Amino acid sequence: MSAASLLRVLCIGLLGLAGFIQPAGADCRQGAEVHLWTAPLEPAPGYPLEVFAVATDGRLDDVVVTDPSGSRSRLRNLSSGGPPWSNYGTVFRPTQGTYRIEALRRGQVAACTQIRVGGGSSDRGSGEWDLAAEALYSAWIEHLFNAPLDRPLSFKSLGPVLRDPAQNFLYNYLGAREDERLPAEPDCADLPYYLRAYFAWKLGLPFAYRSCDRGSSNRPPRCQSPTIETGFVGTRASVARFRQVARAVINTVHSGSVRTRLDDDKTDFYPVPLKRDAMWPGTLYADPYGHIMIIVKWVPQQGRRSGLLLAVDAQPDNSVTRKRYWEGNFLFAQTPSAGPGFKTFRPLARSRGAGWRVLPSAALDGRSGLPRFSTEQARMDPEDFYARMEKLINPYGLDPASAYETTLDALMEQLQTRVTSVDNGETYMRAHAGTVVSMPSGSAIFETTGPWEDYATPSRDMRLLIAMKVLDELPRRIMRFPQLYVLNGESPARAASRIERLHGQRLRERSISYERSDGSTWRLTLGEIYDRRQALEVAYNPNDCIETRWAAPTGSTEASTCRRTAPRAQRQRMEQYRSWFRETTRPPR
Repeated sequence: MSAASLLRVLCIGLLGLAGFIQPAGADCRQGAEVHLWTAPLEPAPGYPLEVFAVATDGRLDDVVVTDPSGSRSRLRNLSSGGPPWSNYGTVFRPTQGTYRIEALRRGQVAACTQIRVGGGSSDRGSGEWDLAAEALYSAWIEHLFNAPLDRPLSFKSLGPVLRDPAQNFLYNYLGAREDERLPAEPDCADLPYYLRAYFAWKLGLPFAYRSCDRGSSNRPPRCQSPTIETGFVGTRASVARFRQVARAVINTVHSGSVRTRLDDDKTDFYPVPLKRDAMWPGTLYADPYGHIMIIVKWVPQQGRRSGLLLAVDAQPDNSVTRKRYWEGNFLFAQTPSAGPGFKTFRPLARSRGAGWRVLPSAALDGRSGLPRFSTEQARMDPEDFYARMEKLINPYGLDPASAYETTLDALMEQLQTRVTSVDNGETYMRAHAGTVVSMPSGSAIFETTGPWEDYATPSRDMRLLIAMKVLDELPRRIMRFPQLYVLNGESPARAASRIERLHGQRLRERSISYERSDGSTWRLTLGEIYDRRQALEVAYNPNDCIETRWAAPTGSTEASTCRRTAPRAQRQRMEQYRSWFRETTRPPR
């Protein structure tokens, strides 16, 4: 290489290095749509310093850390798609002094912050629910429930999730070991409120919730004026204070709080458009019958591999499970008693006086960068809703066989969740020998309190029966919506016939197992479960033995270990309610 060429290479290298190395005194500030967050609030030498770079305007390339000695390095991080987009990493053993942290995009600094380890504090944000705080909330939810896609994610309660420093960016954020003695057992309706209140507590933000009625058979729930909790704002509130707020919230909210009419302004949530850029992690799904899911991750479609929309929910027994979106989990119907669909929390803003206000729908027009208010879901019938969602999750279409396998996996996931739910009920009954759980009457079997709510499974069993029907009807769906599938010249009728044959094969191959009353394991094929659909219409009562809960035929070897039967009066009422399950339609309240 000539001297001139060598000089040219050297100059190019120095110019590239100049783009990476910033002078120590260079301007360092957060970006308009990119924000760097660090935890804990008071970083200490020798203890991990966690870094979250969160963007609402596109993917970030790198996070670069300059330590107190001036040494610069790229932070190994876990990136997530968006919006919002995030990069999460850890400086494991920081030394005393000032760290400069930069988020880079295409070689340019998109955001910068300086953190003093030992004697300093992290940037806690503006103290308002602005775009940066909402984006961190979304990224925090996604990271909290992140796990390999092939690994089931299920916990007995929310507590183990919040106490895992690898999952919870805000674990011990206040430095008071606050998460070690924190009860965290919200149920289905409480879960989104608990997570929102927890985040507000750690970041020093206000928090709002309302008291609502449950509606009726011909109108959705209505809510009162909001309670706005400001005790977290600008301070490090104690664990006792958070527990007090959480208890008040849990004693106030219920499933009706989320089923409000879509165009109702006096609510805790507002509906968003069915668009990927509007449905951030943390967005809720409220079904017409009261169940609530929380979006935690979008997995993009790649080639023949299906895209996924993952969500978590809590059950009456407080268990928390990650599930994939599909028709068997996300029930949708237009009903006068509810406003179902995807919704997100209304932000709070400072009022012109000294207080706070919950933003009305008119202010949620998208100009702030937050998802905009939209009532489009109110104009959709179920088939249009599910077709739109399928297009969002798999924009390039799916081979019918891939679509079938994805749906089958979701059904098996739902069956495995039922194994856990029924086993929890059996554990309770064994621990309370001789106890008869009181059974409510009428539609109250789906909404009540106490052991029946915790251990009976009428809502879950109805969802399971719906889910089995969805898988069974996939061939008809291919005929109805061929544009959702990659047929490669195959006719919809031929593709549907092929899936029917595949379904028959999988009914024999796939199975679940449960533990009988004597402790022995019993295996059930999916085909056997399909054959038991009629018996599963009355299999939700925890007073029945576990064999009956799995619809074991009377007089069979499987049923021979059964030692407990629900009272006759309860079984008679279950027979009266059987038509709800056969028709998979919840009764009016």
